[in-house]
Amino acid sequence: MSVSLKINGETRQVNADADTPLLWVIRDELNLTGTKFGCGVASCGSCTVHINGKPQRSCVLPISAVGDSEVTTIEMIDTPQAKAVQTAWQELDVVQCGYCQSGQIMSAIGLLSNNAKPTDEDIDGYMSGNACRCATYQRIRAAIHRASDLLEA
Repeated sequence: MSVSLKINGETRQVNADADTPLLWVIRDELNLTGTKFGCGVASCGSCTVHINGKPQRSCVLPISAVGDSEVTTIEMIDTPQAKAVQTAWQELDVVQCGYCQSGQIMSAIGLLSNNAKPTDEDIDGYMSGNACRCATYQRIRAAIHRASDLLEA
């Protein structure tokens, strides 16, 4: 069945069943591979994308639930928060293996979009659904604080 989705500013037609998870459409149909598959049950955060500007897990979200919403993947996120997060991630060398990082970054952008000056507790609470197998949580927290500082400057 043909479904119309707004992804990264473009309306795209895809041939998929209505119950197909958005992640598989993004990766397999549209070849946007920055969004990762981690667990398939929305518990690790690797598959995080933004739906109408808010972080959502794409591995369990059927395309039928997306409707006319705007989906933004890591490839096209372009906000002041995104630029600050990307800069901070590079400055603090956050990435170790990198597998979870697109989801971590998308969640961090969501946090800073809602809370420009988060505390450690705010960060830990907001990011708690994002798993990092390499345990770079301290660097992630530091980078979010750094991104917050960059947004203030």
